[in-house]
Parts: sequence; C-alpha cells; structure tokens
Amino acid sequence: MHKKKKREPQLAATGSLQAGMTLTMTVARKTEIGYFLREGNDEVFLHEKEAHERLHVDDEVEVFLYHDHENRLAATMDMPYVSMGEYGWLEVVDVSPRMGVFLDNGIKKDLLLFVDDLPKLADEWPRPRDQILVTLKQDKLGRLLAKPVTEAEVTKIAVPADESMRNKQVEGTVYKVIAAGAFLLTEDDHILFIHRDEMVGRLRLGQTIRCRISYVREDGRLNGSMKERKEVQYGEDADKLLRYLINRDGAMPYTDSTEADIIREKFQMSKSSFKRALGKLMKERRVEQVDGWTKIIRRDDEK
Repeated sequence: MHKKKKREPQLAATGSLQAGMTLTMTVARKTEIGYFLREGNDEVFLHEKEAHERLHVDDEVEVFLYHDHENRLAATMDMPYVSMGEYGWLEVVDVSPRMGVFLDNGIKKDLLLFVDDLPKLADEWPRPRDQILVTLKQDKLGRLLAKPVTEAEVTKIAVPADESMRNKQVEGTVYKVIAAGAFLLTEDDHILFIHRDEMVGRLRLGQTIRCRISYVREDGRLNGSMKERKEVQYGEDADKLLRYLINRDGAMPYTDSTEADIIREKFQMSKSSFKRALGKLMKERRVEQVDGWTKIIRRDDEK
C-alpha cells in the first residue's frame, strides 16, 4: 500500500490579502456553512461560526484575517486584542514543550509564541494565565505568530521613575529573562530589573510579582528586590534565634563558628544571615557566646 503523499500547505496570501489584516469586506455570496467576502478582486471565506449575525449579499463587514486550523486564509468578525503593529499583554492558555506557548488573542485560534522566542531553561517558560507582552509577526509562510516585545519598544512605552519610588512595593510582570536576572514592566510602566541575588526563587517570563524598589537610577529605571530590607530581615532572624534559645532554657550549642550546613538544617537560614542575627543580639547584650555555646544574658531581676 502506497502512502499518500503529504501535500505542502498553501499559505500564500490570496492576492493582496494577508493574515493579520483588519479590513472591511463585502459579502459576495452565501454557502451552506458561511460566506465568501470580496475585497477588489480578492475573496476570503467567513465561516458562519465566525460571523456575529446572519449576513446577506452586498452587506459590508469588518473582519480580521488569519490562517485557520487547515492553514487556509480565513476571516473572522472577532477582533484581536493585539493587531499587527501593536503591542499588548496576552494571556497564556497552553504550553507545548515542542512548539512553544499559546496565547489568547481574542479570536478562536490561539496565537503561538514559538519555542525559539522563549528562554532556554524550561522553568523560565511562562505558565497558563501568565501575561506576555507581544506583537504580531508572520513566518515565511505568512502564518501569524507572536513576537516578544523588543527593548526598543519597551523604552518607548516606559515611564521614568523618580526618587520617591525608593523602598515602595510595586507589582510588575516579567518581559525578559537573562542570565543575570529579569526585567519587568511595572503597573505604572516603569522598567524594573531584579538581579538573581535579589530573587527568592527563579522568575519566569510572563510572571507577575510584588517586590520592593531598592534603587532608582538616574535614567529613571528601577532596581528591585524580592527580599526584605536587611535591617528587617536581621530583626526577624534575631527573633527566631531568641525564640529558639528560650525554648531550650536559654542556651544552644551553636555559635558563629558552627558549620553552615548545620545552621541551614537547624534554622533554615544561611551562615551569613545567622551570624548577622547573632551579632545583633550580642550587640544588644541579649546573648553571649561561652565555650562553644550561645546563651541568653540574664538580667539581675531574672537570675
């Protein structure tokens, strides 16, 4: 039995019509399942499921052109959230490890953000319900794809921040991930960079988070941190150590000389955080280190 030869998809534009166009066309004729629309000498099919109402010959309708699931140029009366030449945030609806991620652009056929335009690491890929800032582009066969926002375009969109933003909590969405960290656009359209050292977990493209502004640059861009300010964190860690000591009758066999892996296992904090917290308590004369032990310093009225 001979295999049927696979036919190459015919994706070329019909005359001057191309996917991504929004235009007004005239109903040329009706069929059992839809309508043929005409623009000059060009025709395209509008399925009845893509029409918002019953149409008649010579009616004029505004449509958006795209390639349907059989790779034919087709029309829909649904309007896209993002059109050719525009940028906008689109929601991720599905993820394909082989192809990329699919975005909801307001029409029945989802828009593909191709794998080549996504981060190399899988855990930096968007997840369903994340938001991606994209525009439209065509591949070599004329099919519509999503194109991530460029740095030049973000610069046009962005609003410079001022020094009053320092230490404020803001919400932002990741639009680019690099080895050193992630770039976000805040809810007020400020550009924000978070270095990997200032993350509490790896950020992914399209993820929306809240963070603290740690620095306002001269050009109006922001640096952010997902961690508490050091003085706040030191205080929380110090309180944690003090509670531990109280629960052990005021003494524990751990000091600033204890190995890092033991500190992390016992207190779920780094050796440096442990030493800072312990240093804070010692400076306040609340604890002391004696013969490899850390002990609470009792006041006279507590002895």
